[in-house]
Amino acid sequence: MLKFRSGLEERVAEQLESKNIPFLYEAQKFKYVLESRYTPDFILRNGVVLEIKGFFKPSERRKHVALKEQHPDLDLRFVFQRNNTLTRNSKTRYSDWCDKHGFKWCIYPYIPDDWLS
Repeated sequence: MLKFRSGLEERVAEQLESKNIPFLYEAQKFKYVLESRYTPDFILRNGVVLEIKGFFKPSERRKHVALKEQHPDLDLRFVFQRNNTLTRNSKTRYSDWCDKHGFKWCIYPYIPDDWLS
């Protein structure tokens, strides 16, 4: 017996079955990309892109992972106000997230000199 996620889905399935119409329910997944634009905070002459973050929202984290995948040559680095945890209940810090996803990071006011030259 199939388990549906809504009453409407269940009623549609019943209608299809009553008409002997074969179907698959949630049998496939499809990737999709939403197009958007990214405006960097700072672009340095050496090509380094500095993204300045106080609070690092989940939507921002997803955006930067997508940017890295779609623009692998973009040298995007984070300057955080603090090395907070991702959520109140998380042990993962902003720096841990950056390390996991291959981003360079620092905590303001320390911005490495080699980033700036």
